[in-house]
Amino acid sequence: MKPLATLVAAGLLLALPASAHTPQQPPHQSYAEGDLTLESGEAIRDFAISYVTHGALNAKKSNAILMVTAISGNHHRLDFMIGPGKALDPAKYFIICTDAIANGLSTSPSNSKMQPRMNFPKFTIRDMVQSQHRLLKEKFGIDHVVAVVGPSMGGMQVLQWGVSHPDFMDSLVAMVPLAKTPAWTVAVLEASRKAIMTDAAWKDGNYESPPENGIRLWRDILSLLAARTPEMYSAQFKNGMDVLPWMAVQETALLKAFDANDWIFQTWAYQAHDVGATQGFNGDTAKALASIKAKTLILTGTKDLLNPEFEPIEMGKNIPNATIKTISPGTVTGHAAAGGGFPADVEFLNKETAAFLDTVIEGGKKLD
Repeated sequence: MKPLATLVAAGLLLALPASAHTPQQPPHQSYAEGDLTLESGEAIRDFAISYVTHGALNAKKSNAILMVTAISGNHHRLDFMIGPGKALDPAKYFIICTDAIANGLSTSPSNSKMQPRMNFPKFTIRDMVQSQHRLLKEKFGIDHVVAVVGPSMGGMQVLQWGVSHPDFMDSLVAMVPLAKTPAWTVAVLEASRKAIMTDAAWKDGNYESPPENGIRLWRDILSLLAARTPEMYSAQFKNGMDVLPWMAVQETALLKAFDANDWIFQTWAYQAHDVGATQGFNGDTAKALASIKAKTLILTGTKDLLNPEFEPIEMGKNIPNATIKTISPGTVTGHAAAGGGFPADVEFLNKETAAFLDTVIEGGKKLD
């Protein structure tokens, strides 16, 4: 096993708030879709999807890649894979990085004027996909992409894209995903919600300031336990008690940037997800996955304690033309393997994704 001591200097890799933009980065953009009708029959009123783009769309509109983000993450989530010489190279591709429903940038409980806070309607992963599909079709006039790429909840959206719109893409790159959320993950998410909702300061979602105790406990459950592994702690802390002040620092880091209600709504979508619930498949997850036409790359994290690796490995066997690989074999970075904080994992993700996409576009021929 490769030593982890050189990898643990990075901070937490899950549920990071929206990063501040620098002048060198592409600007936030927003596309107003009007009312977004949901699977439930309800609608998100005056829905707008937030996004950024990298590179330029070619004349044939044949070089687009859609990036979808993780739970509580944003369009910066895969910045470590976007840039010259990286897997998602703007000199080659037009990369559209989207923000999911309820991440605080796209329309969310925290920013909706018409349906604020707990008045926001519940939505699904498929509703996220629908909002992205409308952006591509209505805003950009794109009806086919090279790939849909995403980590964690983004990986779940990636697989859903392949089921909902099997002819829309050449390929799928799903990192630490789930096709159907298992009981373990549901339990983790329920615990994270209870941490917030049982804090008296949450006030049934009507808090004036962040419910601090609940958010601290949420951070412990989700980011400090489910997103990491025991091996990572052993490498980082030779004295076990040294973890306690470090935990306090990590908890404090997100108090003002994290919105509790946004998290709660995204977890409801996360825990209920099953590609088999897509219309026409009658709850048959394997059948839904077998309908995917795109070349598929599934990348899993060793000892992933949020999206257990057994689920995508077993479910992925139902996908024709699927390649399933472990991120950085020999390291044990769990769910954080797709977080971008560990050099070995970053190198692996860029190398494997770039090589995979090169086969998809046939060395660039399909972009001409």
